[in-house]
Amino acid sequence: MSTAKSSRRGWLAAAAGLGFAGVGGGLAWRSAQRQSSALSEAENLFWQQQFSQLDGVALPVAVFKGKPLMLNFWATWCPPCVEELPLLNAFFNENKSKGWQVFGLAVDQMAPVKQFLKQSPLDFPVALAGFAGIEVSKTLGNLSGGLPFTVVFGSSGSVIHRKMGKLTASDLQVWSHMSA
Repeated sequence: MSTAKSSRRGWLAAAAGLGFAGVGGGLAWRSAQRQSSALSEAENLFWQQQFSQLDGVALPVAVFKGKPLMLNFWATWCPPCVEELPLLNAFFNENKSKGWQVFGLAVDQMAPVKQFLKQSPLDFPVALAGFAGIEVSKTLGNLSGGLPFTVVFGSSGSVIHRKMGKLTASDLQVWSHMSA
């Protein structure tokens, strides 16, 4: 009988230990979720910026927060940038009904961007960052400062993906299925 009692106590102790481990694990998971949903300093600074649109009106980046955003740094003098813009435009048109946004940030000057967009219009918003756009891209993970550079933000405003270099249809297909 004493063997049965000690066996029962052992099972109760094991069950209590598992219960405490479950509670502890749950608290650790919630803490990690809170930390991962907190924006980094660079992300917070990005969402506070604004850039000049081609009509001269300032566009605050915060208008994009709350839905997935694909931010593309490009320039008219960058052949891979120009080559990927039709792909980005198609992505935008195919996915805007799903909540996706695309924002083109030109690391360029007003006149060449206006001329380019007159010949090759885009359906998503484009703004000018000038050369300072390289610094903005560096704060978001573009270590080399090269173009094109694309950053995907989740609806929480945090960076969920970065791509240095020309985008592919495969990149965009994978990203469109992300639940950002």
